[in-house]
Amino acid sequence: MPTKQYPYDLSVVLPVYNEEDNIKVVHEELEGVLSGMNLRYEIIYVDDGSRDKSAERLAEIAHQSSHVKVVFLRRNFGQTAAIQAGIDQATGAIITLMDSDMQNDPHEIPRMKARMDEGFDLVSGWRKNRKDKMVTRRLPSIAANWLISKVTKVHLHDYGCTLKMYRREVLDHVRLYGEMHRFIPVLAFGAGAKIDEMVVNHRARLHGKSKYGLWRTAKVALDLMTVTFLIKFNTRPMYIFGGAGFIFGGLGTLSFIAMLLDTLITGDALVSTPLPFFGIVLLVASVQCVLLGLIIEMLMRTYYESQGKGPYTIRSVITPENQ
Repeated sequence: MPTKQYPYDLSVVLPVYNEEDNIKVVHEELEGVLSGMNLRYEIIYVDDGSRDKSAERLAEIAHQSSHVKVVFLRRNFGQTAAIQAGIDQATGAIITLMDSDMQNDPHEIPRMKARMDEGFDLVSGWRKNRKDKMVTRRLPSIAANWLISKVTKVHLHDYGCTLKMYRREVLDHVRLYGEMHRFIPVLAFGAGAKIDEMVVNHRARLHGKSKYGLWRTAKVALDLMTVTFLIKFNTRPMYIFGGAGFIFGGLGTLSFIAMLLDTLITGDALVSTPLPFFGIVLLVASVQCVLLGLIIEMLMRTYYESQGKGPYTIRSVITPENQ
């Protein structure tokens, strides 16, 4: 099957937020690595509303290198939005994401590209020897990685590592919102991507402050609920809402049966217990869940059909013409 042609072989996307002391050093090291890889490349920096001199540093870099594109966002939208903006601007067959704080090592890019050439759609970095604080960074990350792997069944050691490499076709099926960038492997796996993981070098931060905190762990848990729904029930929402409706309906029916048995045995009035109230509430919730499932089913069909999409993705097709 003929592959789609792209202007570049590799696009590297770096979100930037208040990294004025790091960005020039990062760029010099990154361009030095890419220039020795014998491929067509572009570097895309996305300034996420920085409040320091990062924007000025990026403008200088853009004027000095023909390989650089800089995207300036109007305000700070967050890392996920900045990554999505960079992906939208990228025109490479392979897209690499990495941080701009010098902690991701650009020298890992050739190794990751070699893994991609083995037939993988996504190569995920694993900061096995991570150079971060244990309590505020590493322990929450370990817990989050375990939880995500357990719930999604996509087993990676380091979802939080930004350094990842993707085939363009994989990202064409992914749209990022909230803090969803760490869940790209899960969404890509749901679209049929072949995933690999490799240990990458991680370096201590020399300049600036980390933008991550403990609150981010709570955001991960909330986004995990969204991703789980998108992966498991995106094309069959009635299964989850209808299932909940059956459960509520069953509990409501049991409440009425218990109420009648209590009346027959004790002789008390039907309204002497809270069971009638519980039964009515549960039955109403049952009806609402089923109706909500039907509404979302219609919205799902509108979503796919309005964009000409289908509930599947194709890896390749063999026909007599392209054998």
